[in-house]
Amino acid sequence: MSDLVPPPFTSGKTLMERVEDALLPLINLVFLLLMFFIVAGQLTDDPLPELPATQQAEDRQSPHADMIVSAEGEWKVNGELLDRDSLVARLPKPGEEQPLKIAAAERITMADLETLFRLLEEAGYKDILLLTEPGQ
Repeated sequence: MSDLVPPPFTSGKTLMERVEDALLPLINLVFLLLMFFIVAGQLTDDPLPELPATQQAEDRQSPHADMIVSAEGEWKVNGELLDRDSLVARLPKPGEEQPLKIAAAERITMADLETLFRLLEEAGYKDILLLTEPGQ
């Protein structure tokens, strides 16, 4: 029965050599795609343009804050250091159109903020805006 079916034509190559020959075009294609993306990614050295909504650091102005809280938990209004009793008397009256603006230091603890917020809540302040510095 083996005389009726001729052996497959392999041109004298082993199975491994035939697999390597079949993979060669795929390897070439991957290499060419890699080269394309390397070249396409380096076509321009121009930096991205500034977006219209962003401002340069020197153009930024600090917003007005009614009160400043330092990292040590000190409360200042118009540069004057205040204590618990005199703080509410120096702040704008609650219930006005604008919320109370508080500028807080980056390293302030949540316990210090909670103490301040409780005092302000007892004084009748409902709207408080906490101002912080944007991360660099």
